[in-house]
Amino acid sequence: MTETPGTPETPTGPSGGAETPAPPPPTARPPAVTEAAADYPLRLDIEPQEEYARFMPLVKWLLAIPHYIVLILLAIGAFFAILISWFAVVFTRRYPRGLFDYVVGVYRWATRVNAYVFLMTDRYPPFTLQDDPDYPAHFEIEYPEEGVDRWRPFLAWLLAIPYLFAATILVYLAQIIVFFAFFTILFTKRFPEGMFKIVLIALRWQARGNAYAYWMTTRYPPFVWD
Repeated sequence: MTETPGTPETPTGPSGGAETPAPPPPTARPPAVTEAAADYPLRLDIEPQEEYARFMPLVKWLLAIPHYIVLILLAIGAFFAILISWFAVVFTRRYPRGLFDYVVGVYRWATRVNAYVFLMTDRYPPFTLQDDPDYPAHFEIEYPEEGVDRWRPFLAWLLAIPYLFAATILVYLAQIIVFFAFFTILFTKRFPEGMFKIVLIALRWQARGNAYAYWMTTRYPPFVWD
């Protein structure tokens, strides 16, 4: 009896002795902490150097004195800008754009000076409130176009206390790390990457906490290591 040949089955195994290629590894998703930090409306970045001048840490604090004098005067202006914005937000729900940009400029100036004094860059900070694309330290806060809730000038500083407390601890830790970085730069001309990252994170936490406390952003700062 002749059998009717059926449709041959499609081979499922490898042909010709070839091995089945391994499936591609799953695409790694960025951790939630990075997403939360990257999405926050405040940006503070400082670019590390490949190599640092060996003896600059000995004189940076002295060279920064002119900046500190200017920053004292700018801080007085920022105090009145924040005071006026308090009334503006309570009555109009808007942070006046000119005042906002001025306060951001003062923070930006202070960030550059901190980066210089904390040995993170050897480049002398420019005397300007504006961002300098060529300088390795950058600071920016997105303007709250949607407005600011009227209750924030009353309570934002209170809600920010837990975050600012943690940020203060990180800043003290950063100062200790900068002390040790002084010796690594002196002997090796390097600021170790891990130590640099901790100091950068401490400055970011401090900036985020202050920005929220002074109702410059309406999003609570994330408790993330970034």
